[in-house]
Amino acid sequence: MKIAIASDHAGFDLKQHLIDFLKKNDEIVIDYGSYDQNPTDYTDPAIPACESVVSGENIYAILICGSGLGMSMIANKVKGIRASLCQSVEFAKLTRQHNDANVLVLPGRFTEPALAIAIVEMFLNEQFSGEERHIQRIQKIIKYENK
Repeated sequence: MKIAIASDHAGFDLKQHLIDFLKKNDEIVIDYGSYDQNPTDYTDPAIPACESVVSGENIYAILICGSGLGMSMIANKVKGIRASLCQSVEFAKLTRQHNDANVLVLPGRFTEPALAIAIVEMFLNEQFSGEERHIQRIQKIIKYENK
């Protein structure tokens, strides 16, 4: 699986931890930055990571900033992205089942590495339910995006 990953400075350490985990599990990881702990605007790495998902270059993206809020905001501005801020494994499960989310956002300052790994595993392995009510909701999002 090919996965985009991006962070700002506040999410850098967690991003590096997740890159190591994903590579050990034979995932292909494309790092869109930030590449160190120097101050970085979350928008700069998030936009190209999200665009890579929309283009099909990557299947999913994982975005990390301090609170996860900024990354969530910018990710959901990219047409075709359904990003979800997840602070638990259950959130990751539900966003994949109900929303067919294609971007996982994590709060780097509030997520321990072990929990982040569990959330990422759930997000990457859980399938969209395909239930009609969930399909209808996604279609409404797409219709609104195309206005």
